[in-house]
Amino acid sequence: MIVNNIELKVLLERNSVSTLDHGFNLENPVLGRLGNLETRLIRSRKELEAAQSLRYEVFYNEMGAVPDVSVKQTGRDQDWFDDYCDHLLVIDTAVDPHYIVGTYRMMRPTQALKAGGYYTQKEYCIEPLLRANPTSRFLELGRSCVLRDYRNKRTMELLWHGTWSYAVANKIDIMFGCASFDGVDLRKFSGSLGWLARHVCMAVEENCESSAPNSIRLDSFECGDGDMKTAMSTMPALLKGYLRLGAKIGSHAVVDHQFGTTDVLVVLKVADINPRYLAHYGADASRFAT
Repeated sequence: MIVNNIELKVLLERNSVSTLDHGFNLENPVLGRLGNLETRLIRSRKELEAAQSLRYEVFYNEMGAVPDVSVKQTGRDQDWFDDYCDHLLVIDTAVDPHYIVGTYRMMRPTQALKAGGYYTQKEYCIEPLLRANPTSRFLELGRSCVLRDYRNKRTMELLWHGTWSYAVANKIDIMFGCASFDGVDLRKFSGSLGWLARHVCMAVEENCESSAPNSIRLDSFECGDGDMKTAMSTMPALLKGYLRLGAKIGSHAVVDHQFGTTDVLVVLKVADINPRYLAHYGADASRFAT
């Protein structure tokens, strides 16, 4: 994959200033600890493969995604972008110092430039967002994944804390990525999609429309009675978390038949984060720091 959009290449280069260059680093520090759980970046190729195996277990074995030949042969969820990204881990040290129970993939503009773009561009045209925020530092988030037995508040707290620590260290201004509804039958969560369109959609000048053929505008769905509690009842936990922080949503939903999900674009500006959550994690990410 290469950058073949001249404007996109210019926008990525403009936003490619970064304070850290992580990669595989045996010295990557622990970013946070909560009881027997700790969070940090990957330190080796072996840990990357373990994170990919965890993703395979959740996405393919549990959620029923359809693997391509190479993914099925290796038993690991892997793609072109993995080698260009940083990978956040949550580890249960009571089981083993390398027992990964959660992971999150992160890509900065310098990495996206090398990879030929962002993963999000497979579904959305992100140039309007980049163009409207020319001096902002961006961070793409994706492949959020937690083992079934660890889907609890403690694990999510550490994933959020690790992400925020990374964002603070890299002086990130805007985070973005896709959040997924489980399923491709839009009737099951049409009320939620309609509510998102009417209450938390991105500003027109920043909005990133979908570049995928299997997309649909959120405002084409009825909002139902407009009750937030009802709308939230069918939203995935990750999306609800972003909304509480102060995120906005793109104008389109995209049906991903391979993963059996319906995706929406999420954009979170650090300046818009609810002060309550900044106070909880610490503006300097000190809440669960070691």
